[in-house]
Amino acid sequence: MYERFFDLRQRPFELTTDPHFLFWTPRHKEALANLEYGVAAGKPVTLLTGEPGTGKSTLLRAAMRAEACRHVRWVYVANPALTRDEFVALLAAEFQLSARASSSKGALLHELRRTLLERRAAGEAFALVIDEAQAMSRALLEEVRLLGNLESETDRLLPIVLTAQPEFAAVLAEPAMLPLRQRIALRCTLGPLDVAETASYIASRLRTAGGDASRVFTRDAVILIHELSKGIARTINVVCDNALITGFALGRRPVDSAAVMEVAADHHLEVPKPAEPELAMAAAAPRVEARRAESRPVSSLARLWRRNVAS
Repeated sequence: MYERFFDLRQRPFELTTDPHFLFWTPRHKEALANLEYGVAAGKPVTLLTGEPGTGKSTLLRAAMRAEACRHVRWVYVANPALTRDEFVALLAAEFQLSARASSSKGALLHELRRTLLERRAAGEAFALVIDEAQAMSRALLEEVRLLGNLESETDRLLPIVLTAQPEFAAVLAEPAMLPLRQRIALRCTLGPLDVAETASYIASRLRTAGGDASRVFTRDAVILIHELSKGIARTINVVCDNALITGFALGRRPVDSAAVMEVAADHHLEVPKPAEPELAMAAAAPRVEARRAESRPVSSLARLWRRNVAS
């Protein structure tokens, strides 16, 4: 619709989990290293948390395509709001087990362990990914814990990756969840982008789509997009896409803050108080440096492992 007007090959702000558009902040790189390490090294459970729209699903897709996990067959559960029986039947179908395994937890665990051992002997590994884990019942989380116990004499047979929203931390903190909590070997978190990262994120997506950010959005428009979206990537995409439609309709290039304000009104977004753009950009710099300085012992191990794999 607006691609030709803005000299783009494709729409840059679609709400899809396309890894080609993945934007690499230091936190994204660290989280990807944790996911790759957790699966390739056979860790029982790796947990990725973040607010809705921060890019968890997109990062998962990138991990599933990573060279370090090329030997892994991924079983992906997108909607875990299931009963125990539905979960057992789903696993039996995904792992191509017998009809008996689909109706019996004992048969499922027995057949699944045998299948995983056979596939591992043939050089193939499996990983179970459960998206939106905060939607799981406590009973289903116990089933996940049992799956994490599947092992050979030397290795875990089924590494598990859970992605969840921040409220999942309260569930894990419950005393009954201690056995599952103890099996979480790696944790990583995605947060909102700051203003400098938002500007880089928008520019990166536009470059991937064949465009030039300086010809598409004004600087003030980018700062306003950050304030309206609060740094949430999915909301940035919504605002940018609608702003490009508005700019195209008005024949306005680059898109300015007035066009972005029209989008804010249409989508009932909270309009921020006026601020000096220079102060906003300057305030972002120390936050970026502080985030880059953040480190965790497990994440350092994951980064070291990733460098070794690359070499």
